[in-house]
Amino acid sequence: MRNLTNKEEQIMELYWDKGPMFIHELQALYDEPRPHFNTLSTQVRTLEKDGFIAHRTFGGSYQYFAAITREEYGKGGIEGMVKNYLGNSYRDLVSAFVQDEHLSLGELKELVATIEAAEGTETL
Repeated sequence: MRNLTNKEEQIMELYWDKGPMFIHELQALYDEPRPHFNTLSTQVRTLEKDGFIAHRTFGGSYQYFAAITREEYGKGGIEGMVKNYLGNSYRDLVSAFVQDEHLSLGELKELVATIEAAEGTETL
């Protein structure tokens, strides 16, 4: 899964927040000056081609909707970061959070307990 551009992410946020919409409904959510209908249509079709958005046909019109959840996109971003910048090591990711004091000892113990519960083992 590729990273979204800022404009694509803005479109996805609107679909995640508002649900299925036609392009003219999406356009109406923007402040003035609104993006041109054709510009939005092209961006949405690109997102659809890349698997982020899908559509339902109503007569000659398409109603678009998010094909992935916000959480799925976020998870893909984290996986890409770990793969590209941390040598595919989630241990290094957690270590970086601990070293930068973004993760406390108590929170780390909670994570260990969660992992052990998932594996069916007891906390040491």
